[in-house]
Amino acid sequence: MKKVFLAVTLLISLLGFSQQEIKLDVADALIIRSLEFSYEKYLTENSSVGISALFNLTKQGIGFRYNENSMITPYYRHYFTPNAKWNFFGEGFLGINSGKKESIKDSNNYDIKYTDGALGLAVGMKYIATGGLVIDVYGGLGRNLFGSDSAILVPRIGLNLGWRF
Repeated sequence: MKKVFLAVTLLISLLGFSQQEIKLDVADALIIRSLEFSYEKYLTENSSVGISALFNLTKQGIGFRYNENSMITPYYRHYFTPNAKWNFFGEGFLGINSGKKESIKDSNNYDIKYTDGALGLAVGMKYIATGGLVIDVYGGLGRNLFGSDSAILVPRIGLNLGWRF
């Protein structure tokens, strides 16, 4: 019953009156072979909250890939130029990430699993078309705080295409 109540409450809040966006990170999909979906909801003209979900599709032994196999990233953005088509923003995020690490260097045996939380900052630009098309570019870094098996730094880089409704 609690799950049904939570799902209905989330659906009602998503269909509220404020501006909302759904986006896909096309750079991650084309270059790194990972999927990152984002949802963003505006609180005011100058601020928004959102959440991103990253799923890495690249095999573990490949050199050019994210260390994380999956990551959920809630974030807060402050927009410095809210009335322009191109908006500059700053972002604070918390990346909850998980992955695998090699037990011995160069063994290709990824058997140490980790889950960690990274706190970080990013900056970016967002283009908003009158028809609803949204393009945003951002970059930043976070630092994992809790685990010893996880990577120290967590990147937050993206080129998103999406739709505002």
